[in-house]
Amino acid sequence: MSNEINSEFECITYEKLDTIARISHNRPKARNAESQLLLDEMDAAFRRAEADDDIRVIIIAGTGDHFSAGHDLKEAQAKRANFTVEERWAYESLRYFDYCIRIWDSPKPTIAQVQGACVAGGFMMANMCDLVVASEDAFFSDPVCHTLATASIEVLIHPWVMGLRQAKHMLFTGGRLKAADALAIGMVNLVVARSDLEAATLAEAAKVAAAPPFALRLLKRSLNRTFDVQGMRSALEAHFEIHQLSHVTEEFATKRSEGLAGAIRSAKTVSDRS
Repeated sequence: MSNEINSEFECITYEKLDTIARISHNRPKARNAESQLLLDEMDAAFRRAEADDDIRVIIIAGTGDHFSAGHDLKEAQAKRANFTVEERWAYESLRYFDYCIRIWDSPKPTIAQVQGACVAGGFMMANMCDLVVASEDAFFSDPVCHTLATASIEVLIHPWVMGLRQAKHMLFTGGRLKAADALAIGMVNLVVARSDLEAATLAEAAKVAAAPPFALRLLKRSLNRTFDVQGMRSALEAHFEIHQLSHVTEEFATKRSEGLAGAIRSAKTVSDRS
């Protein structure tokens, strides 16, 4: 398999592996927290893969120990703490909602390659992919209702990929979902040893890439439309507005006044799901 690595990006890596593109979060020292630059680069790389006729499958991954710990809260505190409602709406509708929906709507099949933490914004991005391959040590969480007093994250994909009761349990308790449990409820397609994660994901991608691409494109369109006719897109759009409202509540102001460090500590210490 030929491997072409593009070195123009700062916060991600872009690899072309024959008919497969792999786009990886590449801020391992920050647990692959999703900064503004990382998200912009991720979207640019994703558009590149979509436009490349040689590419049939796109993998979204993370270098180092974790897929992603979610939005970069330190950057948010430093640069966006005093955003107006209008500024926050514009920023989050583009970088969180629109970028994620682009993954969901991509005509090319997508696979999330997940290890370690897949939290909040990371959870959101991974679960916009068509398939999810996880390592045994992967865990999924969205604790922001507890830690930041916000109504989950911007794209409430949770009930659509894990079922309503499981989504309520995760979000209401702020707990973690282990890889094996995610497999059991159908949110994850395959769980493998950490050492086998890259090879297993590439093997799944190769199987998908072997299908006729236009037929696959039509099939994905029909499968996604199954959720659309059930109201998924309208529900996601409605939640985005509710999420924005939660940023102007007294609860959010109180949590923010307690300081970013406390929120980060709380997010790190949420208990494992029993």
